[in-house]
Amino acid sequence: MLRTMITATNTMGQLQNKLDTISNNIANSGTHGYKAQQATFNELMYQQFNNDTKDPTARQSPVGIRYGSGAMLGQIQTNHKQGSLQTTDRDLDLAFTKPKQYFNILMPDGENGTKTVYTRQGDFYLSPLNNGTVMLVNTDGYPVADANGQPITLPDNVKGFAVRDGGSLEATYPNGDIIRTDLAVTEFQKPQLMEHVSGTYLGLPNNLAELGFAQAEVVTDLQGANRQQIGMQNGTLELSNVNLSKEMTDLIETQRAYQFNARAVTLADQMLGLINGIR
Repeated sequence: MLRTMITATNTMGQLQNKLDTISNNIANSGTHGYKAQQATFNELMYQQFNNDTKDPTARQSPVGIRYGSGAMLGQIQTNHKQGSLQTTDRDLDLAFTKPKQYFNILMPDGENGTKTVYTRQGDFYLSPLNNGTVMLVNTDGYPVADANGQPITLPDNVKGFAVRDGGSLEATYPNGDIIRTDLAVTEFQKPQLMEHVSGTYLGLPNNLAELGFAQAEVVTDLQGANRQQIGMQNGTLELSNVNLSKEMTDLIETQRAYQFNARAVTLADQMLGLINGIR
């Protein structure tokens, strides 16, 4: 009975992680640029009992008894399918029209300064600086990187913005001057190797070399002639690709599985109580 309880509790702990993943997807169903995460399960090790070696009866099933020890969360994969585009008519709302292309955001990294993370959430704003300039930032206040990996700064009297071919952000001023800045755009070659940092941010794993990959094999910075591959437009935002119907179905299935394992623990406890009463 103890083994039954251990098997059930092993699975319950892993099911809780899947419930957390589903809850996070539902909570971010309205977050622009969010990519849904999907949890998959693997079976834990089996123990083989060869207790019927003297049974001459022909069987179609495997010989003996295989006693499992529960299930575990195999991996959490990110669904990189492109979401629908929502028209906002706002100059600094940018969206990709092609999958696997991401903006580069400079996120603070403690004592190490900043680190580059990637997102498809393109609602950007202007943050004033002390020297009469403004910096292009995202909703969290993190700087947006240009093609050289530096924060984008502009004079503070900018009038309007437009996106041109090749991911070039064009800023217009009252006197007619135009400043063009190439936004940093990265294309994922192996998106399933990327790690979820937080929210809509993805980053390269710290153990990339241990996994046997070089950075150039996983991500490609679109530079030079490759910038013509960039599909971007302003005045629109990409919606989350979370399918609420699927998430609710998965939520019900996971809750039922959790209840089943909880019931197994209860029954095992009752049977142990009966055994103790008999003794």
